[in-house]
Amino acid sequence: MKLAAVAFYGLAAGLLAVGLRELLTGFEENRCSMTYMFEYPEYRRVALPRRVARLYPAYGLYLYGEGVYAQETRALKLTGAPVLFLPGNAGSYKQARSLGSVALRKAETMEGGLHFNVFTVDFNEELVALYGGSLLRQTHFLHESIKAILRLYKHLKTPPQSVVLVGHSMGGVVARALFTLPRFNTNLVSLIITQASPHLAPVLALDPYLLDFYSAVRQKWVNQANKLRNVTVLSVGGGYRDYQVRSGLTSLPCPPGDPNKLSLVVTAVPRTWVSTDHLSIVWCKELVLATVRTFFDLIDPETRQFTENSEKKLAVLNHHFVKHPVRLPGETQDTPVSISDLPDAWSEVNTLRLAYSTPKEGQPKFFLFALSSRRKAYSHFYCRSNNLEMTSWVYGCLQKNGSSCVYAVDLSKGTELLPPYKVLTLRLSDLSSFTHLFVSASNLNGKQFTVECEWQREESQTLSVAVPHVLSFGLTSSDVTINSSGLLHTIELQHFHQVYQAFRINVASQCKVQKDRLPSVYRIKVPWFREDSLTTVSVPSVTEISGMLHTSRPDNTSGALLQLHTAPNCQYKVSIRTSLPRVLGQILRFCGHMVPVYTAVTLLLTCGGQVSSILKSRRAADMSQMVGKGLQPHKVNLPVYILHITLSCSCFQEVWSMLFLPSMDTLPPTFPDAAFHEEEAPGEEWVHLLSPLLYIFGAAVAYWGSTLLRLLIRLISLVLAPLHRPSVSRDCGTLRLRTQLLITLCLTVMGGTSCGALSIFASFLFHLYRVLRLQMAERSLRHMLNLAPRKHKEAENGIDPKCLSRSKESSSAPLLSECALQEVRDDLQLHLCLSALFTLPVMLSGPSLIHWIRNLRYSTQLNPDPCWPYIVPLIFVYMLLINCNTLKLSNSKLLPLTSCLPLPLAIIMVTFSPLHLYRITYFLLASLVPLALCCLL
Repeated sequence: MKLAAVAFYGLAAGLLAVGLRELLTGFEENRCSMTYMFEYPEYRRVALPRRVARLYPAYGLYLYGEGVYAQETRALKLTGAPVLFLPGNAGSYKQARSLGSVALRKAETMEGGLHFNVFTVDFNEELVALYGGSLLRQTHFLHESIKAILRLYKHLKTPPQSVVLVGHSMGGVVARALFTLPRFNTNLVSLIITQASPHLAPVLALDPYLLDFYSAVRQKWVNQANKLRNVTVLSVGGGYRDYQVRSGLTSLPCPPGDPNKLSLVVTAVPRTWVSTDHLSIVWCKELVLATVRTFFDLIDPETRQFTENSEKKLAVLNHHFVKHPVRLPGETQDTPVSISDLPDAWSEVNTLRLAYSTPKEGQPKFFLFALSSRRKAYSHFYCRSNNLEMTSWVYGCLQKNGSSCVYAVDLSKGTELLPPYKVLTLRLSDLSSFTHLFVSASNLNGKQFTVECEWQREESQTLSVAVPHVLSFGLTSSDVTINSSGLLHTIELQHFHQVYQAFRINVASQCKVQKDRLPSVYRIKVPWFREDSLTTVSVPSVTEISGMLHTSRPDNTSGALLQLHTAPNCQYKVSIRTSLPRVLGQILRFCGHMVPVYTAVTLLLTCGGQVSSILKSRRAADMSQMVGKGLQPHKVNLPVYILHITLSCSCFQEVWSMLFLPSMDTLPPTFPDAAFHEEEAPGEEWVHLLSPLLYIFGAAVAYWGSTLLRLLIRLISLVLAPLHRPSVSRDCGTLRLRTQLLITLCLTVMGGTSCGALSIFASFLFHLYRVLRLQMAERSLRHMLNLAPRKHKEAENGIDPKCLSRSKESSSAPLLSECALQEVRDDLQLHLCLSALFTLPVMLSGPSLIHWIRNLRYSTQLNPDPCWPYIVPLIFVYMLLINCNTLKLSNSKLLPLTSCLPLPLAIIMVTFSPLHLYRITYFLLASLVPLALCCLL
């Protein structure tokens, strides 16, 4: 039985390790270029009013500078446009150096002395993603910093009226929280760019302050969306390399019709196309360049400050972060233009495809395509060129003179930039006013490039393939072969629209004729969110693409698309298989926060099993055996799922609300614009079906974690044994009543005046000492009995009737006997279970303890303290259970009632704790208080 449990939990731990490995390392290598400072960076501290400095002694405001610029701004006489960088969780204000340095280098090439003043806020590297008590304080300090920055420009004729905010991680959430302040002037901030900021929900909700903060921000931006439409917000997610904040959480909760709120993944940003981890998104040169180019395009030439025009801001952001057409933001060229009449430069194309490479000598060249003969047979015109210059290149002809076009309209505004070339797809039904199309392939500067164009029929170049089921485990595949006679093919991946799906997509290309070709681009296009990923390969080649999603499709209507920008006259074979490691990685990416809940459930049921064992046999069972029996999905998950189905009916929802019960905790929304969907989206039920697997993972963590705890206790007891007098009593490590009351009072006062997590940790150490003494007593007693002569052989694994009778008589066994050894072992197994359970509140309160330690020089009291509601009962429980033993429990009249509590509390924990991890402590306390009372009554 024990071997089977070890094998089962070993397999579960192996699957968990595979998923964690895929989550933490199963992504592309870091392809970001590093940003470097050309001169030594300097951070000039900005003086704040005394009131602000006194209220926020741990925070600071700095101006970034280098070299000559740093010397010129020493007196803080500034003339640039203000940009304020906000660090995130445990982030440093010095992370602004990448943005500031690139902005300075870019300003050197600008005419008119346009430049930016990059400020940065020092939030003392606080762990605000885990401890939410500082978020509101940071928001207030940010408000004061913005006012201080704008005061520095009062000497200008046209001083700036607003500040652009760039927030990394939780800094982006704090930036949006500004608008929740009652005295905040919304005109002070008109543009916010956030990087890897979890806007939808916190990654881990370890205290109620974090959730209250998110709730206030969410209500402000959702309920007053119309009032905040003029505030432009761009949220950029890091992609799969960022395992700390998944990109689905970076989606902005905003109305679908609000164009000023943009959410996207960095892999879809033009001229970037890389995935970034949580830190590299700050210094990734490709993304920093896109941000700085955006800032310079947003400058109003008249005021030399950021424009307040919402339409221009949106156009610039779309240009640099969404599509990057050949026209610069604000350029309009819809009026007809005249084309020079050079008959020798014109060629009319009568074939279905054009492939042209420019010569080394510069010359004008135009290719003319007649529309009249193609409208019925074809639906689109597709063209691509690896000339990436920002120039117009495709026109619609209005007036033709012989073989040349005289007047034309520029159609290049729909151009899209891909890594190796720019592409343009035109729908023929939109070109009814034109007689011809012409493509400019002129290379007057002598630069060589290639142009390829063709007529396309959409239905013949669009295929559909059903992806394998997620439970196929990669044993089956969906295959499709494309005998490429065109330049663009689209494969619709049917039923690929859920985040738990993950595939290995292999694309093999081969060509009959070996010649130089433009590279192929494979693009996974997600219609409902800007999370496209692109792969550029040479031809022929064999390439594997990772098929995963950051967001689910709310309506489940159609799946993602696989676009293949192919080489002509080549064959492409596409094979799609389910990847089990990536599926496990996706499950942990989206549901990993539920594993600690199930670990707590397993340990709670383990403790309940020990209580039941003491109630039935007056003995404690082996801890590993009890942990193995803590996996009970039929008793825990089934009631939760039934409750979920029941609450889908409106009548039961009304009864639920009448009882003032909180809503059930489920998976955070995995689809965009989740704040405006009242009901759970179709397909979100998958998390309930995965609950047994998550339970197994949590039980595996509990099983091997408790095994590690037992091993550590044995090792530590060996180290401490020489420092203690050998003891063979079950009461070793217990406390006298007066000592117990004194320690409890001291810990309570310490928790109220300094940090509650510190008192909880100290209480845990007192109980851990009791476990260590029991371990030393068990070892000493076992060695003594091995050396002492015995009159008869007693069974080691059975129950001695004499020991049982002594237990019933409430008497202790002789100190040197098998009965005494059994009593010590029983107490040890009981306290091992309690110690494992006590570890959870210590771990959950750990972030607040770390925050308190790091801020000791500013304040000796943690304010606010998330532990204050339960610190007193938890300390009393810890101290009472130190003196607890199996004899006291077995004789308690409350034990039958106590043994019935763990299972319903486990069900309640799974129902209400996945999104509120701090509630785990309350449910554990509800089970431990009756157990502690059993030691008294």
